Amino acid sequence: MSDISAPPVILGGEPGSFPHSVLAERHPAIIQQVREAFPYGPDIHRRLDALLDNCAEGVIEPLPAGALDRDRWRTWGMDAYAGRSWFDVPWLWSESYFYRQLLEAVGYFGAGAWQGIDPFRPFKLAELDAPETDEELAVLDTLADRPVDERDRALLHGSLWGNRADLGFRLSDVEAQKRAAVPALVADDSETLWSLLPAADADVVADTDTDAEVDADADAGAEIAAGIRQGGAGSGTGVLCLVADNAGRELIPDLLLAAHLLAHGRCGRVVLHVKPYPYYVSDATTADVVDALRKLTAARGAAGAYGRRLWKAMTDGALTVRAHPFSAAPLPYAAMPGDLRAEFAAAALTIVKGDLNYRRLVGDSRWRPTTPFTDVTAYFPGPVAALRTLKSDVITGLDAATEAALVAAEGRRWRTAGTHALIQVRA
Repeated sequence: MSDISAPPVILGGEPGSFPHSVLAERHPAIIQQVREAFPYGPDIHRRLDALLDNCAEGVIEPLPAGALDRDRWRTWGMDAYAGRSWFDVPWLWSESYFYRQLLEAVGYFGAGAWQGIDPFRPFKLAELDAPETDEELAVLDTLADRPVDERDRALLHGSLWGNRADLGFRLSDVEAQKRAAVPALVADDSETLWSLLPAADADVVADTDTDAEVDADADAGAEIAAGIRQGGAGSGTGVLCLVADNAGRELIPDLLLAAHLLAHGRCGRVVLHVKPYPYYVSDATTADVVDALRKLTAARGAAGAYGRRLWKAMTDGALTVRAHPFSAAPLPYAAMPGDLRAEFAAAALTIVKGDLNYRRLVGDSRWRPTTPFTDVTAYFPGPVAALRTLKSDVITGLDAATEAALVAAEGRRWRTAGTHALIQVRA
């Protein structure tokens, strides 16, 4: 991955460890939740029972001979790990393969009636329709009269914290983070992130316009998008790759950030990378992007204006969605294929969202927390930024004082509780 040697990858076999709890407790619970979410027939119930038994006491089994992507999974390590315990192979691999086997059990890739039915869709829609989502979207109205740089910060933090509304779009008491003995934001390279993008254009149409103003600007927006595609001057010139994490209330802030960056010339085009199929319960797919856009366009006030701008950006080509097969690979990004490497190399900046993508970005190993983030991401083909709420053991790029304060106050819990976050950049 870089000039430094990575520690051994994390396995799930240590009783009491976070990875062990995911394999032994979370995965069986997910099987039960999926079983109850749909009126599956006896055949699917039998397959779910078999997967539950296999996860608890069995060994990894290869995909059936007719599986659509069997050859791809063979190149990703299926042959090497078949016959071994789920707990004795790299945790990143076993987690990913569990979700692939779950899709096999419910017939997602098969030719039957359940083909293409997302087993996690009820959970995603429930989150979008929750009252908390509307409350968070209403906060956008308070940003309308703020300076552009304050909206920059608010929307970046909204994307960082996902559905943590209390820590997301906040604008008050900005010095509180600096005063905290154990900061919620354990690393903050946001100034470097902004330096990699063009300065905000305060003269463009505001990203929180009224509905009437949005409609009146349709032709102008199309002209801007055409200029971008032709490589002309105007609202930003670079491509921003945004590697999404979860759907629902966590995808919406990502889309809002993309809309803001496009509206203020911070980039000329956004490529949103999502999963090619349902993954890790809530990871975003193209269908989830559409659901989020519909939620936004139906909202009142500023949220609705953002939604209509995003919809136009999709139709104009200023916002595109990419679902590369490697986005659901059980491998670190250091092993990315050449075409994906070329895309990231051509981008002005790639923003990698979320905990799973962070594990793939730096490698799912027990790094010393003070290992420089820039060293472990040296392989990445272009400038890269990580926006991540801490929900697993992997961490790099902390200074020694911050690590010591976290350990003294919380032991190891700070790594996995989701109460801390980071913004890390390698320019």
